Amino acid sequence: MLNLIKTLTAPRAISGREKAISDKILTVVAPLADKCQSDAMGNLIAVKYGTAPEGERKKIMLCAHMDEIGFLVNHIEDNGLIRVLPIGGINWIAATFTNVTFGSGLKGILVPEGNAGHELNQDRCYVDIGAKDKKEAEKKVKIGDFCALDGGITRLLGRRIAGRPLDDRIGCAVLIKIAEKLKETPVADDVYFVFSVQEEVGLRGATTAAFGIKPDVGIAYDVTGTGDCPGAARMVCSLGGGAAIKLKDSSLLCDYELTQEFIALAKEKDVKHQLEILPAGGTDTAAIQVSGAGVKVAALSIPTRYIHSGVEMLDLADADACVDLTVAWLSR
Repeated sequence: MLNLIKTLTAPRAISGREKAISDKILTVVAPLADKCQSDAMGNLIAVKYGTAPEGERKKIMLCAHMDEIGFLVNHIEDNGLIRVLPIGGINWIAATFTNVTFGSGLKGILVPEGNAGHELNQDRCYVDIGAKDKKEAEKKVKIGDFCALDGGITRLLGRRIAGRPLDDRIGCAVLIKIAEKLKETPVADDVYFVFSVQEEVGLRGATTAAFGIKPDVGIAYDVTGTGDCPGAARMVCSLGGGAAIKLKDSSLLCDYELTQEFIALAKEKDVKHQLEILPAGGTDTAAIQVSGAGVKVAALSIPTRYIHSGVEMLDLADADACVDLTVAWLSR
């Protein structure tokens, strides 16, 4: 799992510019699937057909988003400094004094204006690529180019890691690991592995993918907050507590019966798990649920500290638990 995460966190791919990560995932998932395709939005969809007769197979949609938060260039000043607009939910305090990489590979640093203090926003931060003036900067950067905070993973104690963008490349890794296991353990139903785009700007990719697939069941995989560090929201999720079976977040209530299936199965198979009620935030699950005439949905989350920073932190054992629980459910 660790090597896979390192591979998936290497490309920079903000919302709307996901091709680099889509191409990387395709090379990994194609040998595990019966069919792979990209739709008009850019979602990467890999299909593993089930063993049941064609008319008896259900469509199971497993979804994780592959985009990350970042920035778009919207102005280049006379002195060569670059102003950017946020794509997705940027914590400006966490983002500043940090290296950034443009889609072209160009390096820069995101810094605040000298007296900005803690009152940071897009108008009080800029990217410095070292250009001496606007003319030199424009040779390397143009309006509409994107950049993102540098990625990478640091291994900590036990199986804990920190870095970015674990939101949501960890979910993509979970889908790939599930696909690997289904090569060894075929299941009855058709499984659609959806690596969605533009989640960070409004669940847009999952919306169109669900309308196209028309799944019978949808399951989303994403990071969730924790209540296990100072100042955290009051919630029971913690690193190392196992797969977080979502009950609700600010965007949806998961299907009750389906959620109870996962809870009962986790107990039966002795898969470490915990229950998630996320006070604020949402995932692709909400978009899948209300697509078409409605879809039964569940969500398995990976508890993560310091989300949307350069040091997102999680326990790989929790990701493994999501894999094991899903394969058990698909094989039931």
